[in-house]
Amino acid sequence: MSAAPAGVGLDRIGQIAINAHDLERAVRFYRDTLGMRFLFQVPGMAFFDCGGIRLMLGLASEPRFDHPASILYYRVDDIHAAHQVLTGRGVAFERPPHFVAKLETHDLWLAFCKDSEDNVLALMAEVRR
Repeated sequence: MSAAPAGVGLDRIGQIAINAHDLERAVRFYRDTLGMRFLFQVPGMAFFDCGGIRLMLGLASEPRFDHPASILYYRVDDIHAAHQVLTGRGVAFERPPHFVAKLETHDLWLAFCKDSEDNVLALMAEVRR
């Protein structure tokens, strides 16, 4: 296996695509329920800003692309507060935020839920001790 050519290396994510079956419902969920900043919409796709990474909600352009998304972990400062706010907006979590691991300088907490299109997503907090 050869090394990557000088100056070429993948080290930043520019956009993440999430499949939607009902684009308008998905836009409402990400904009109104999750509170993401809506950027723009074109036929079959809608775009949001997620901390400098563009999130694209889109209808599958062909059958091979029609599958659930990978799990996206959204970093939050206070997972308990975020869980409470989102639960109040109608997000159904599998269970309350839970401790996952004690790391060197912080504790890792997670909480899983589904979006309006049945994709699993998670809240993630790294809590300093």
